[in-house]
Amino acid sequence: MTESAAAVRPLTRDEAARRAALVTVRGYEIDIDLTTGSETFRVRTTIRFDCREPGGSTFIEHVVPRVHSIEFNGTALDVEGTFRGGRISLDDLRTENEVIVEADAAYSPSLEGLQRSVDPEDGEAYVFGQAFLDFGQRIFACFDQPDLKAPLSVSVTAPSGWTVLSNGPGRQVEPGRWIFAPTPPLPTYLFALGAGPWHSVTTEHDGIPLGIWCRRSLSRFLDAEELIDLTKRGIDYYTRLFGAPFPFAKYDQLFMPETTGAMENAGLVTYTESFVFRSPVTDGRRRQRAYVFAHELAHMWFGDLVTMRWWEDLWLNESFATYLGYRTLTNATRHVSAWTDFALGGKAWGYRQDELPTTHPVSADVPDTAAALLNFDGISYSKGAAVIKQLAAWVGGEPFESGLRQYIAAHAYGTTSLGDLLGAMEVASGRSLGSWAAEWLQTAGITTLRPDLEIGADGRYTAAAVVQTAPAEQPTLRSQRIAIGLFELEGERLVRRDRLEVDVEGARTPIPELVGRQAPHVLLLNDDDLTWAKVRLDERSLASVRDGAIPRIDEPLARALLWTTVLDMTRDAELGVADCLGTVLDGVAGEPDTGIAGLILYGALDAVDRFGRPAYRASRRAAFSARVGELLATAPPGSDAQLLFARAFIDSATANGDLARLEAWLRGDAIPEGLALGPDQRWAAFERLAVTGRIGPSGIDAEAQRDTTIAGAQSAATARAGVPTAATKAAAWEELVAADGPTLGIRRAIAAGFWQPEYVDLTRPYLDRYVVDIGALFRGPSPELARSIADRAFPETLIEAATVARVDRVLDDHGLDPSFRRILIENRADLIRALRARELDEPG
Repeated sequence: MTESAAAVRPLTRDEAARRAALVTVRGYEIDIDLTTGSETFRVRTTIRFDCREPGGSTFIEHVVPRVHSIEFNGTALDVEGTFRGGRISLDDLRTENEVIVEADAAYSPSLEGLQRSVDPEDGEAYVFGQAFLDFGQRIFACFDQPDLKAPLSVSVTAPSGWTVLSNGPGRQVEPGRWIFAPTPPLPTYLFALGAGPWHSVTTEHDGIPLGIWCRRSLSRFLDAEELIDLTKRGIDYYTRLFGAPFPFAKYDQLFMPETTGAMENAGLVTYTESFVFRSPVTDGRRRQRAYVFAHELAHMWFGDLVTMRWWEDLWLNESFATYLGYRTLTNATRHVSAWTDFALGGKAWGYRQDELPTTHPVSADVPDTAAALLNFDGISYSKGAAVIKQLAAWVGGEPFESGLRQYIAAHAYGTTSLGDLLGAMEVASGRSLGSWAAEWLQTAGITTLRPDLEIGADGRYTAAAVVQTAPAEQPTLRSQRIAIGLFELEGERLVRRDRLEVDVEGARTPIPELVGRQAPHVLLLNDDDLTWAKVRLDERSLASVRDGAIPRIDEPLARALLWTTVLDMTRDAELGVADCLGTVLDGVAGEPDTGIAGLILYGALDAVDRFGRPAYRASRRAAFSARVGELLATAPPGSDAQLLFARAFIDSATANGDLARLEAWLRGDAIPEGLALGPDQRWAAFERLAVTGRIGPSGIDAEAQRDTTIAGAQSAATARAGVPTAATKAAAWEELVAADGPTLGIRRAIAAGFWQPEYVDLTRPYLDRYVVDIGALFRGPSPELARSIADRAFPETLIEAATVARVDRVLDDHGLDPSFRRILIENRADLIRALRARELDEPG
């Protein structure tokens, strides 16, 4: 019997609660055959479970093209009558039950379950997958909810010569036949499988087998030594912090093609292949990768060992892993300034999310699995992490760590809710956290903190307070502990002369500790980034910042917070685009951290494109490329700075002379001494030349023949989509929205190149195509593909009132898919913000 994935209804919280009250799963036996063809694989699932109410009924999920047979407690069931809507009904339950399901499952082109990919470089095939959030049911039959944890016993038949990986340790018992040790109790969403002719680097740490795995054709780029060192340091740090050893039998880390992000599958974490660097990268980029590795490793304890009971506490997993990832890098690796990436990058994502009409509390109501996926956003990750950091400051460092250890010890291999965590923290700290949780976890929105200062004739403060405001739509004013940094000139440097910790409450909090002090050059609220709030500067501090103060500060996190304020004020139309651009271009030469420098450069470039009037765009981009060109010329050969400024120059080149310089580099001419142009830099140049009309499809095809990798194919797709002709746009669009088109990786690449601010007239007709064609994808079999394309392909460069009006007409459709509706609402809000900023933009 065939089931359409589009017809499958989401699991509701009430259904999950009833099922969890009824059954206990004793274990899964999952036998997968990967030798049955390139479209489907055969799977046999045996589930053993107990029932608390014999005679009752329940169901299991299995979203597959065909179920061959269902055997329940020794009796064959009628497939046609039992299997509907991706669910298999099980009636007349016994105290002990066994169900065996044999089915053909489909490979997915968008990582919804298992995906099969052929490496174009050497023709080798690989199978890998994702069971999160509820894609486990597309691989094997299961009770697909997080609180029904059970051991997984996996066996796999694969082509001879392949290596197969899963959550537990495995061995090949005969050619092509792999058996894996049973896991500890796991939720179904953490099931993992990777099969193919992988390249590996393996070692051991404190008795834990470690492995780094990638496709064979990528082996020459794999910097496994750095990744293994990072992993060992992380394991040691978390073992001490949690007071618990690494909880699984081994730890493999696998790079998968055609994917983004990472997934914390117990014992087999998966990552995007973009983390295998084929080209030279800055240390800032290495730090970003290191954070993701530390984040996923934290999940082995927080999420995998201890799992949320239902998806409303998904933030517990992601917020803690985010917080712990940055904390671990800072305390256990060479990346001691990792929190700067959170301040400049992660929090910007969360700030945007928390100001949208779709904002929600950190601990949000999640009535079903579809709603859970909608809330998988910057609030679950970044705001939640900032709230955890505030919690640590609120209760104190030692009580916070003690509460973590108590929580892990009490709930190992089990499931929890928010109350369990707060209870552990209350016991450890002796503080009641009910009102704190109500303010921080159960209300939405972000507040803004501003200093209100009076300075006497002698330059000393005569009055000082912190003013807290909130938007009318989300009026909660939160109690929060912040630090205030006072930075004063000592020679050419700005040093932190003093630091105060104060508790802010309500609309206005007097700061008597400041009265009588000499006003510094810069006063920074939320020094050390202890809380979740937007920060503004007093007039004296803002003048110092615009006069070049930020690069003079030695503390990188303080610099990052001040740069964040500059960019956020521009986004909020409180600082002009010209002022933002000038401050960044003047200050970036003195910024020693390439991670910070890269984020502010691209933040300023985005401000030029989105928040500035189109009439000023060309001159501002010319100023940008001229400045980074100057910095490139003076950067030490082979340095991080040279690499950063070269990439910024490539991405911003607009003038004919700059574009000609890129063409020369691609020919191998006039490349700056010490600059290595790897595949990523070459493709960036091709993408820029395509957008500016200097190169067409034939030139792009020639480069694709030179780089016959999956990454090369994706970069070529981005470049082709950027070529400014009607024919190339039409071809790219058809490939993007085809019902049976390319993989999600290729479609994402097309979306990245399609909309360009250089030629909005050419793409304006596609606004209606977006509404119609993307809407049709939501009626297809792949919800992940539809969501991903809808967000990435939104016409963000059409910053016009007409775009808002067209979106409004679509939103009037009450039958609109909820995911599509949310994407439209959020992007509409971004358009409104950009239009408002453009109205206030002035030349400069």
